[in-house]
Amino acid sequence: MSGKTTIGSAVLDRLHRLGVRHIFGIPGDYVLSLFQLIEASPMKHIATTREDCAGFAADAYARINGIGAVCVTYCVGGLNTVNAIACAYAERSPVVLLTGSPGLSERARTPHLHHMVRDFSTQREVFEQMTVAAVTLDDPLTAAREMDRAFAALLRYRRPIYIEIPRDMVYTPLPDSVKPTCIEDEPSDPAALEEAVGEVRTMLASAQRPAMLVGAEVGRFGLQEHLVRLIQRMNIPVASTLLGKSTIREDHPLYVGVYGGLIGREEVQQFIDDSDCLLILGSILSDVEDLDARSPLLSEGRTIHATADRIAIKHHRFDSITFQDFVKALVEAPLPAFPLRKPPTRPEAPLAPPSPDSPITLDGLFRHLDTVLTDKTVVIADVGESLFAGADLHVRHRFDFLSPAYYTSMGFAVPAALGASCADPGLRPIVLVGDGAFQMTGTELASCIRYGQAPIVVLLNNRGYSTEREIMEGPFNDLHEWHYERIFELIGNGTGSRVSTQREFESHLASAFADHGRPHLLNVLLSPDDRSPGMVRLARRLGKKISTDKP
Repeated sequence: MSGKTTIGSAVLDRLHRLGVRHIFGIPGDYVLSLFQLIEASPMKHIATTREDCAGFAADAYARINGIGAVCVTYCVGGLNTVNAIACAYAERSPVVLLTGSPGLSERARTPHLHHMVRDFSTQREVFEQMTVAAVTLDDPLTAAREMDRAFAALLRYRRPIYIEIPRDMVYTPLPDSVKPTCIEDEPSDPAALEEAVGEVRTMLASAQRPAMLVGAEVGRFGLQEHLVRLIQRMNIPVASTLLGKSTIREDHPLYVGVYGGLIGREEVQQFIDDSDCLLILGSILSDVEDLDARSPLLSEGRTIHATADRIAIKHHRFDSITFQDFVKALVEAPLPAFPLRKPPTRPEAPLAPPSPDSPITLDGLFRHLDTVLTDKTVVIADVGESLFAGADLHVRHRFDFLSPAYYTSMGFAVPAALGASCADPGLRPIVLVGDGAFQMTGTELASCIRYGQAPIVVLLNNRGYSTEREIMEGPFNDLHEWHYERIFELIGNGTGSRVSTQREFESHLASAFADHGRPHLLNVLLSPDDRSPGMVRLARRLGKKISTDKP
């Protein structure tokens, strides 16, 4: 930015310095001046078809890039992003929501302005519940300090923040004596860090069967290489949560699989539960994709649980230590090494490969997909069979796996492909999405075409909501059938195909991989009764919970 620093230019300059190169969003009258500044900045505006899609795209962008941003107008735009920002908050994704609001001068003249809900602070108050900082920059004397506070919270917790600028304050200069600074995390208390590492060393010294469970925060803080050094030096087995899938490549000899309360395979669950000391790094506790809060490992004090929110060793909590300092200190500490434990093996015999002309099934589809992924593909899975069957795909090298695996919001995947391609144009998104989720946000393929992107969309068409069908059957789970493969006749450049056999799937997928210039959509016609092992595991475990709700 050149010239005098204004409130608006200061915010955009901070975003750029932190690594934002693309801002997703839709303009509106309360935010047009901000869009004007974005156009003049080194960053590029990426237009989306809906505000929630902008939020999902910024979330995926942040998961790859380290920080993402979305800019939308007041209330009618901002409140449309609530679900996407809630997802980013729940899954520890550092997204900046930048929004405008009515000018301070017009508020005095007209107490009721268009887009208002209740009063002028309503939108900010909503987002206070799903961000680590929500600020309104309405005073040039305090704007820099408030901005610093918000960005410091984003860096500390890797979660969303909310920044609102009234439209008549965007070009308001900051006083020369007041400049925003790029605040880094406060350093950990050295004595507390030394004590925490000492307690970990003591726990491990008496352990015979330690294991590690890693989650998404390891990736959010860029600690993957530190993690690999730690597990290799200690020689202990490591599992990932579903949300943390791809934190470590899955051909690593110490990797044992995805562990999760509702989705994990039985043998992986048992292997981790049999550990006498579990080091949990960067993972929250949830029923879907992590350690159950009632686990004996927790109640018996056999865990070391470190997240951005807290470091807890047995029942001892350390609040003055940052997550990244703790992980780095473990890597450098003289921790013991252990004999290699035999990894768990799948008890079931693999199914015979499908014949080429047999009807397409989830097993055949995912078995073949697993053979064609490369270090230049990123798999983006929506909720349902896309996620639960995709959980058993093998992560190799740079192949990433993005999904709302904890918050499980439908409609994430297609807009996430837009964000992922902007974050790393060298990656080819493979989008796994059900027909229900596609009907919510599939229009975002238009934005992919607009910006020259070429995702491959594998649409799992079983004509309804498969997860809910497995838990409780009913006509409320059915969907109206679309001609999904014809979407490009509406939105433009792209290739759609209708797939009913294994041969057709393999052929059309190969054609899609060979065509780097256009998006492809494969409308895969599945039996409504087809289920992946992951779906069966989740539905069986979740069904037990649902059954207790009946009168």
